[in-house]
Amino acid sequence: MFWRTKKALQLPEYPDQAKLDAVLQTLDSFPPIVFAGEARHLEDRLGEAAMGNAFLLMGGDCAESFKEFNANNIRDTFRVILQMGVVLMFGGQMLVIKVGRMAGQFAKPRSDNFEEKDGVKLPSYRGDNVNGDAFDAKSRIPDPQR
Repeated sequence: MFWRTKKALQLPEYPDQAKLDAVLQTLDSFPPIVFAGEARHLEDRLGEAAMGNAFLLMGGDCAESFKEFNANNIRDTFRVILQMGVVLMFGGQMLVIKVGRMAGQFAKPRSDNFEEKDGVKLPSYRGDNVNGDAFDAKSRIPDPQR
């Protein structure tokens, strides 16, 4: 995997490397979420937008939590993106490339590894996919099985 040769910054430090490796191995066994042909098609469309021949509309949450992630919210987000796309296509008279920013915001980088409240310093909350948002030591331990 080419991306693993690159230096990654702002990653959580998991206390149990064996657990992390097991989760990564499981993830490696799954089929891709996006297929290569779909990525190439999007790349071509983004080229059209870069040339001014299309408009890129990207919508979704900046940060996501497992609590709010459900079929109704997904449907509502898609509905808004599609409605915005129709308005933009009608008004701009050009192709609108619609991209949903979804299910990828459960983990967030943090420039500071710690946060402090009322004199208590704990590891930063890095998103539901990494650790818990409750401000206590146990919740803030990165867990690859989340």
